Amino acid sequence: MDDGLPHTLRSDALDNRERILDAARALFSADGLDVPMREIARRAEVGPATLYRRFPTKQALVAEAFADQLRACRTIVDEGCADPDPWRGLCLVIEKICELHARDRGFTEAFLSTLPGAPDVAGREYTVKALAGLAQRAKDAGRLRSDFVLDDLILVLMANKGIQTRSTATQVMASRRFAALAIQAFEACPRHAPLPPAARLASEAPPGA
Repeated sequence: MDDGLPHTLRSDALDNRERILDAARALFSADGLDVPMREIARRAEVGPATLYRRFPTKQALVAEAFADQLRACRTIVDEGCADPDPWRGLCLVIEKICELHARDRGFTEAFLSTLPGAPDVAGREYTVKALAGLAQRAKDAGRLRSDFVLDDLILVLMANKGIQTRSTATQVMASRRFAALAIQAFEACPRHAPLPPAARLASEAPPGA
């Protein structure tokens, strides 16, 4: 006779896992990756033992919390690298990754940060290597300025991370315009194409600012 107990345990374990991941995403987004594991457990309303049973290390928790975004990021990079026009491919990567990060600041934290013992947090190593090859092809084609280095792209992502507005839609709009400005700065011979619409950021400034 099936008393249903194993099914109940599996359901409880799944519920705990989802609560942990939801709590981790929220805290990483708000406070960065330095959030203590015990605080994540508290927010998820589970005991520390339950948290460590599901995710033995913070590296494992970060990787799982941002697995969907990692897949999206890799898809973007692969799409850009597959474009026969390397400059167009690089522009696509900059635009789409900036937008991805604008929609999820927690993933930006994971992408730009490193944890002890985690040399490839959020697929950063894969992305950097792929972008290095794409950037070199764009230079060889004469479209990307010769003094560009990958650290310049990291600077763009760090600056993009600083875009904070009251709504995701406005944040994405601001990110798109910022990406377009960065692309013009990277181009060997800027053509000054029309920029995307500007976000109304001045109206969000607090009184007296």
